[in-house]
Amino acid sequence: MQISRTPGLKEFSVTDLKIATNNFCPDNILGEGGFGKVYKGWVDGKTLAPSSKRGTGMAVAIKIMNPDGHQGFHEWQSEVNFLGRHYHPNVIGLIGYCWEAEMLVLVYEFMPEGSLDKHLFRSVGAIKPLSWDMRLKIAIGTARGLAFLHTLEKKVIHRDLKTSNILLDENYNVKLSDFGLAMRGPCDEESHVNTQIMGTFGYADPEYIATGNIYIKSDVYVFGVVLLELLTGLRAIDTKRPARKQILVEWLKPKLCQKKKQGTIMDVCMEGQYPATAAFQVAELTQKCLDSNPENRPSMKEVVEVLKEIEAMEEETNNSKV
Repeated sequence: MQISRTPGLKEFSVTDLKIATNNFCPDNILGEGGFGKVYKGWVDGKTLAPSSKRGTGMAVAIKIMNPDGHQGFHEWQSEVNFLGRHYHPNVIGLIGYCWEAEMLVLVYEFMPEGSLDKHLFRSVGAIKPLSWDMRLKIAIGTARGLAFLHTLEKKVIHRDLKTSNILLDENYNVKLSDFGLAMRGPCDEESHVNTQIMGTFGYADPEYIATGNIYIKSDVYVFGVVLLELLTGLRAIDTKRPARKQILVEWLKPKLCQKKKQGTIMDVCMEGQYPATAAFQVAELTQKCLDSNPENRPSMKEVVEVLKEIEAMEEETNNSKV
């Protein structure tokens, strides 16, 4: 097994990482996922040499593979090879990696506002609800990131988009993360790729789950689920809800294009502080993304265009009021 040696990436040692995280101090843990623990560390902004003094230099996020976790070398390798070759403002920046003994590590740019799920579902009480304008901005950033993947010369399917993989910088600009399951899309003459079913239940395209056939537009369906979460403030899957409401798409998709029911699906945290016309247009777009037939879904490039038009109309309306 090999990785592409990319000149732009730094190869860190385990010693470097221990210095940067104060010997993996528990106080520096940012979170933990299927891959393993993520630590906050510090490196020199120019040389990327580890900084032994907390808060000195440039903050980075250091993701360390859990040897007992469900993700492994293949996912780590996939991230290094993809992120080491591609850059986009709405895709997380990979600074370097470590492959030493049994230790597999990825070192990313640090995202001060963390992941979207923490803001949308407010797992921390002190976090303020996201405004309508902020949700629209996040939707556009996410769509742009996916559109970039889908329009590369060799198209890429993310396969595991969800709110926990949408990261936010200090200005709430989006960076897509977690490319461990990303894969090459179908060639031009083919519509889909048949592959092992992966991803997160509640987000994944039903066609993909049923057949193993994954399309570029399988990502569009998942984006539709994220849009629905942004509109409602509810999780895609929640076993604490009544049985018929546990899967968000099954519960609310039929109501998306019913104007009379629009107010019943919108996140109560926004308290009606959103333009009804714009919200309905986003709901219509959400339903198109969630179409059961991949061919009927818009491309992510088209999704970006629609969201930008909605944003522009809002700005024009606000300027007229002023």
